[in-house]
Amino acid sequence: MITIFSILFAQIAFVLLEFSKASENCLEIDHQETSPRTCPSCGSARLVKNGSTHNHKYQCNICGRQFIDNPTNISISAQTKLLIDRLLLERISLRGIVRVTNVSWSWLQEYVNVKMAAIPRQIIIPANINYNLIIKCDEMWSFVESKKTPFYIWLAIDRHSRAIVGCFIGDRTRQSARKLWASLPPIYQACTLVYTDFWQAYQTFVPRKSHHAVGS
Repeated sequence: MITIFSILFAQIAFVLLEFSKASENCLEIDHQETSPRTCPSCGSARLVKNGSTHNHKYQCNICGRQFIDNPTNISISAQTKLLIDRLLLERISLRGIVRVTNVSWSWLQEYVNVKMAAIPRQIIIPANINYNLIIKCDEMWSFVESKKTPFYIWLAIDRHSRAIVGCFIGDRTRQSARKLWASLPPIYQACTLVYTDFWQAYQTFVPRKSHHAVGS
């Protein structure tokens, strides 16, 4: 009888010992998970988890920067980058591009930022233009985080070269429309034809003799 109780006691002691080791490991993992991390942009330690990949994703509560903890450097092929460029030109959303190309969200954001930084901020106009300048103006809306706070992207496009020659981001008011017109180089403000939709804001700044409203 004593032998049986001894065996049972030994087994219980072994189980308790293993449980104690597992608990210590969990505490160690939790300590590692909650170890101080800082935002690579502003240095703040006020971070929250933001999704999950093979690494942990975080977002800074101060500046909003999203980053991956201990990111793995993965080489993106030239073919994938070319495909991304084409998808961007087709106005595919960033999340759609992530799904199609299987690249990480943070990498794509950085890639787009680099592309944006390389775009010249001043429009280069050819010295000898052998065609009449015709521009098309339009606005499209988007939102960040919530559709309750939309913003409008006003664009002016050269119909011949397909280049964006004017741009303004704001609300859908006449003041924003005027700022779009102010962003145009002087030669385009004196161009022959300006095509727009029937939004009345365009009538406040486009010369009547040059303005052509089209669409349904």
